[in-house]
Amino acid sequence: MKEAWNYGRCVSVLNKEIELLKNISAAQDVVRQTVMNREWADFDEKSSEVNRLGAEFALLEDEREEVFSSLAKSGEGQERSFYARIMDLPHEERAELSRLYRELKMETIKIGVISETFTVYLNEARTLAASYLETVCPGRCGKLYTRKGRRVSQDLRSIVINNSF
Repeated sequence: MKEAWNYGRCVSVLNKEIELLKNISAAQDVVRQTVMNREWADFDEKSSEVNRLGAEFALLEDEREEVFSSLAKSGEGQERSFYARIMDLPHEERAELSRLYRELKMETIKIGVISETFTVYLNEARTLAASYLETVCPGRCGKLYTRKGRRVSQDLRSIVINNSF
């Protein structure tokens, strides 16, 4: 059974999502600074904070979809855009929801761009490290070993090079 349209709940959910995206952005910035400064001690904790906030955001997204599903007219498909759904609302409600939705989209795009840039940086650093190891130790044929001689994954999450011979 479809819930009745609730403008106040919709505004509340959109505001919570915007606030959560700002928190995610701040947490991602902390993770990025941690990586740039090579402060690995709290890296996992800070990364898990970003993941926790992302899970919270996913729950809010589900709630937002539920709220907006009540705007679909009976017999209509669920594929209508946000703006098409709010066209029948009063002008003030439509203007406020449009403003909030645009802000939500802008925050989402901002986080996406920052995440993509950071991912490119990490991939370049990983490629550089792998190339360095290949140049320094050409005889290892792309393999990494523990100090006890066991072969390990090449994900380069944490690696220490022992330069003493």
